[in-house]
Amino acid sequence: PILYSYFRSSCSWRVRIALALKGISYDLVPVNLIKDGGQQFSAEFKALNPVQQVPALKIDGIILSQSLAIINYLEETHPNPRLLPQDPKKRAQVRMIADHIASGIQPLQNLSVLKQMGEKKMEWAQNCITSGFQALEQILQHTAGRYCVGDEVSMADLCLVPQVANAERFKVDMGPYPTISRINKALLELEAFKISHPSRQPDTPAELRA
Repeated sequence: PILYSYFRSSCSWRVRIALALKGISYDLVPVNLIKDGGQQFSAEFKALNPVQQVPALKIDGIILSQSLAIINYLEETHPNPRLLPQDPKKRAQVRMIADHIASGIQPLQNLSVLKQMGEKKMEWAQNCITSGFQALEQILQHTAGRYCVGDEVSMADLCLVPQVANAERFKVDMGPYPTISRINKALLELEAFKISHPSRQPDTPAELRA
């Protein structure tokens, strides 16, 4: 497999965690979203992924984009360890949380949107994340065990950790979100989350390396 990734992309990080958890080795091709006006807009990358975003995963003779679609494919082709619970209610809760982050929070504060916001980008990002986290904190108070849903790592957790990193980067006060913070801390102790961290990628700038 070949993963097209950017060290700081939270969507790419989700996929890196999934690959690490499932023990799938891959080659990483960095796509710098800032340099050269954004390498994702190059003709070469557009031919590979018309959406012009990372991540993209070349695997089993196909190219997939969209992080949750990639993770679902990995789940179906490499079922162990599972990232979706067997219980239908818990499985629905995992998908609900993953969708809330991947559709309801992250796209509102990603690079392409922030470029449009000009000087207000920090305030905009903080507002988007805060309103999303207020809902998420409430949801997790009902679903969480050690992790987002019960005590097994799930697709929801793969979305949570990169989003908390974004919140910290945009200086969001995490005080009102004790459940989110507790789960994030527990997940960051796991090896798959450590090795996939933005500070430990081949394209991480020297000053941001762990």
